[in-house]
Amino acid sequence: MIDGLSILAIVPARGGSKGLPRKNIRELAGKPLIAWTLDAARDSRYVDRCIVSTDDDEIAAVARAHGGDVPFLRPPELAGDDANTHDAIVHALSLLPAFDILVLLQPTSPLRGSEDIDGTLETLLRHRAPSCVSVVEPAKSPYWSYRVDAHQRLQPLLDPQYSRMRRQDLPHAFVLNGAVYAAHTAWLIDNGGALGDGTVPYVMPPERSVDIDTAFDFELAALYLRHHRQSSAA
Repeated sequence: MIDGLSILAIVPARGGSKGLPRKNIRELAGKPLIAWTLDAARDSRYVDRCIVSTDDDEIAAVARAHGGDVPFLRPPELAGDDANTHDAIVHALSLLPAFDILVLLQPTSPLRGSEDIDGTLETLLRHRAPSCVSVVEPAKSPYWSYRVDAHQRLQPLLDPQYSRMRRQDLPHAFVLNGAVYAAHTAWLIDNGGALGDGTVPYVMPPERSVDIDTAFDFELAALYLRHHRQSSAA
């Protein structure tokens, strides 16, 4: 709870995964991928309850083995390749007591810590915003991006002046990193998602912003975790 408001965290973890099969329960640095998110939610100062929304019996069992709360299984029609996360959230909310704020924690962001969950919630309330989402500054600025025209020629995606500017002189730009989405529950349902007018950012560093979709992402997350452990032991 924060400022008298109750907080529900939902960890969406469907069984199907095209890019990296069974990734939600694949072992990362000694424990299943989903366990990293469950631990972060458990360590949050503000999350009152964290549940796992899954359609998969094995994922449910692994989550429960690592302290996860799996009060129900998601219906198959909300778990296919075209499944909409918002629909899964609405389904979960229909079966649970009312909470003031909802936090979505994707298991594919294992490097996000409890401080990021709490920081997102604090930012949400400090700015009196309807929602707050975690972002990261990309390694290459989108202001340097190009498109290919009908004649196979490179054309600046934005104003050509940006292609001649130094990085430090460019406007700051950010991309969603998928780690934390927080929103007032009523607004989230009405808006159809956590992004909309009034959404504010919570900025995270690159080393905590790996979003796992491929085997390469998985190895990159493992590399960051090994480096962190070595640094902590030094």
